[in-house]
Amino acid sequence: MLIYCGIDWAERTHDVALVNDSGELLAKRHITDDAAGYTILLDLLAEYGDTEETPIPVAIETSRGLLVAVLRTGKRRVYAINPMAAARYRDRTSVSRKKSDPGDALVLANILRTDMHAHRPLPADSDLGRVIAVLARAQQDALWNRQQISNQLRSLLREYYPAALDTFATWTNGLCRPEARELLKTAPTPTRAAQLTRTQISASLKRAGRKRGIDAEAERIREFFRADYAHQPLLVEEALGKQMLALLIQLEASCIAADDLAKAVEESFPQHPDADVILSFPGLGVQLGARVLAEIGDDHTRFADARGLKAYAGSSPVTRASGKKSSITRRWVKNDRLNHAGYLWAFSALRASAGADAHYRRRREAGDWHASAQRNLFNRMLGQLYHCLQSGELFDEQTAYPTPIAVAA
Repeated sequence: MLIYCGIDWAERTHDVALVNDSGELLAKRHITDDAAGYTILLDLLAEYGDTEETPIPVAIETSRGLLVAVLRTGKRRVYAINPMAAARYRDRTSVSRKKSDPGDALVLANILRTDMHAHRPLPADSDLGRVIAVLARAQQDALWNRQQISNQLRSLLREYYPAALDTFATWTNGLCRPEARELLKTAPTPTRAAQLTRTQISASLKRAGRKRGIDAEAERIREFFRADYAHQPLLVEEALGKQMLALLIQLEASCIAADDLAKAVEESFPQHPDADVILSFPGLGVQLGARVLAEIGDDHTRFADARGLKAYAGSSPVTRASGKKSSITRRWVKNDRLNHAGYLWAFSALRASAGADAHYRRRREAGDWHASAQRNLFNRMLGQLYHCLQSGELFDEQTAYPTPIAVAA
């Protein structure tokens, strides 16, 4: 007799349901989210035949957390069911749309009983692969957070301090540079900035770590700070300066976090066995390659073919047909992190690979917009990456994008 387990998880407690292959409810428990509750759960599974050789499959609506880590020990298959899909299954058994936590656990167990073939278990990624996933996603979140705070700071400076924006406009990364942050701390208002001497500006640049061209840069900054700009009333300007300093503290923290996490990724990613294959592709460096690996994982059996990986990344189109009407559009349901990394990868590959640039231009000449042509290029490179990871081969430009002469031969 086959047994299936469903767990409706919450922040503090979880509901567990066990059913057999005929749909009969065998047991249900209400456990706490701690070591004692996990022990009760494992004992319950063992009571109904869970062993190392024949583990009971488990369905749950999340793929993270300590509970999932405990369930993934050994060979047990854990299925992360999308909450929206679970809600649709709930409507199959109850037209009144009633809902309860024990009932949801029963629904999840029955999903495995009836449609386990239609759902995929969590991939069996290695510990190093999970480490890279944690670091790469955290670094990506830190960059997004840094950009958001930088945009808020830029919007605030535009209200009362346009001289700072004009001064930092020629610098790469602008407000995120250490020199910009140090100058804003030294002179949070345009009135104070106009009073700065060359010596004070040079000292700020040196504190930020600048080594070359300090005198010339200090003179340029001094000219911008002393140029003619409109000003807010003095008291309002001082208040806006205090608000700017509060945002500056957040920006500095996010910049430090992004840099520290980037160093951690640089230390861990090259140690992975798939790193050489990923880094052999044009346009993929350590940070972007780590993001790609973090989302596709290192379980090479996760996707049955390249089409599954492309659909997961959202690079392949989706067809919607009904009667005589049909449309081909881009995918909305996808892995957003991998899709975002794919656009950066395709954009970088245009300069790093002549074949990728030629493919992009052919798509543009065929009538594709820039985003559509990039998505098509990403779709092709993703298929190449899947093949190389499966076979252990490095990227070869001539094989990926053969020249017309080679094709004719």
